[in-house]
Amino acid sequence: MAKLPSIASNLAEPPEDRKFVTALARGLTILRCFTAGDTLLGNRDFVLRTGLAKATVSRLTYTLAELGYLRYDSALSKYALDAGVLALGGPLLASSDLVDLARPHMRALALEIGAAVSIGCREGLEMIYLETIRSETALTLGLTPGSRLSMLTSSMGRAYLASEPESARAALLETLQQRAQADEALSGMPAAVMMAAARAEIAAYPGQGCCYSFRDWHDDVNAAAVPFLDPVQRRSLVLSCSGPASSMDEAFFRRVVGPKLRGLAARLGAQPGG
Repeated sequence: MAKLPSIASNLAEPPEDRKFVTALARGLTILRCFTAGDTLLGNRDFVLRTGLAKATVSRLTYTLAELGYLRYDSALSKYALDAGVLALGGPLLASSDLVDLARPHMRALALEIGAAVSIGCREGLEMIYLETIRSETALTLGLTPGSRLSMLTSSMGRAYLASEPESARAALLETLQQRAQADEALSGMPAAVMMAAARAEIAAYPGQGCCYSFRDWHDDVNAAAVPFLDPVQRRSLVLSCSGPASSMDEAFFRRVVGPKLRGLAARLGAQPGG
């Protein structure tokens, strides 16, 4: 069963910080409601995903449409992301020298394994793809740069959590648990189940050198991921490989994919904490 990831922070009760611009935060939260597979969303969708009042959402979506970040479909009374969002995200996704360096190695690995190979980083309480390369035979979901993944159910998110210092990881897991509990009705996945699976992979990371997700993020997707440190920008990145569970089983990922990912991650950057 596919799960709808947590998307937006609930800003119905803004932080008590005089420097914090609540209106700006709420506008950005509206934009972050869109995930892979979301083409059009209505104001009701935004209300459900953000917890904001209907009148507030209506003003925000109107303003974002006027500024070119959303496009309004009058026939369906819904909004789609517009070119302004691409203008914001394009420079980030295109400016990483390490992604440029990694691309041919990712392509070679994707062709060798017959799967999709991706690089991502943390963005809020989710992981975001910076680049994805598929082999011609890879039958995987059409995730592209900018796509977001659950930090709890994806191998990429679990690998990032495993690479964090213990105190930072504990705080982040607590926040993720609160979010998962709040979103249980929407996601259809018990928070306790997601937390237990994520913690198990985090605990196994020191021994296996990577984290896995076997049908946890999507019914027919198995994946493995390895964290590493960008040697130039010193930011935490994650290298992952995903493929159809129907043809790439758990044993294949543990025997073949995991070791190959660890080798490529070691060539691209340093181990986290190193």
